[in-house]
Amino acid sequence: MISSVTFEKTTYNALPYKFEAGTPNIADTIAFGVAIDYVHNLGLKAISSYEHDLLMYATMKLSAMEGVRIIGTAKKKSSVVSFIMGNIHAHDIGTIVDREGIAIRTGHHCTQPVMQRFGIPATARHRLRSTTPMEEIDALAGAL
Repeated sequence: MISSVTFEKTTYNALPYKFEAGTPNIADTIAFGVAIDYVHNLGLKAISSYEHDLLMYATMKLSAMEGVRIIGTAKKKSSVVSFIMGNIHAHDIGTIVDREGIAIRTGHHCTQPVMQRFGIPATARHRLRSTTPMEEIDALAGAL
């Protein structure tokens, strides 16, 4: 970043080097490599299949609950289940399930046009991952 420093003067290096101060972020680079190895060892097909199974189970479980309405029911969608529950605001749903140890997102999720389309202020959303145990869906349903 610096070509020279004295008490009288600092001379900055030429572009782009003057913006590369300090030690490079090697920790994140190493972690990224480990993450790639993890995904590679599991296999993309296995991850996709498991996440699809989670989505189908969550959809079945939540659809069977009185008052729960799933928002977004495309046939080919990622493993995210968004829902509303009667007239309960999504933020209240988030608070309740948080007390049971379940982490969900609530709000408009930067999709105000979609919320307007469905006539709702917000949804609760659970992102299902390859690390999500099936029991977590049961715990979410229990909390709801």
